[in-house]
Amino acid sequence: MRVVALDVGERRIGVAVSDATLTLARPVGVVRVSSLGAGALQAAASEIARLAAEEDGVSTVVVGLPRRLDGSPSDLTARIRAFAADLGRVTQLPIVLQDERLTSREAESRLALTDRDWRSRKRRLDAAAAAVMLQDYLDARPGPSIPLAVDPGH
Repeated sequence: MRVVALDVGERRIGVAVSDATLTLARPVGVVRVSSLGAGALQAAASEIARLAAEEDGVSTVVVGLPRRLDGSPSDLTARIRAFAADLGRVTQLPIVLQDERLTSREAESRLALTDRDWRSRKRRLDAAAAAVMLQDYLDARPGPSIPLAVDPGH
């Protein structure tokens, strides 16, 4: 099973997906929407269904929850919460809200290391931000402990 992450904005939804081991996140693309209403909900649900059909299935959806830097709700916080609740009803998948503070800034910094063209970076930014957010989610999950290799000679 895999986890899908959505970085939901008013015009675009960045999409990322985990690998089957729930270890690594990768950006998938961007879904363009005209507003954060029913059209966005349908577009996101369709993209999740497409990923579920292509990949090993989707077990969870992580939706980025916007907040101000001090942790207080932003202008979009309530709308994203409502969107996430509706998405859960439509997809019948568990929805996890994940703090998305500074994910776009980190994604921009990472993209700038390999791509000098700001137009190219802008097209990929939302999906990259979704991947940063998903990686944070995956890294915070409790997982199996991996024993350290021990050199018996020391």
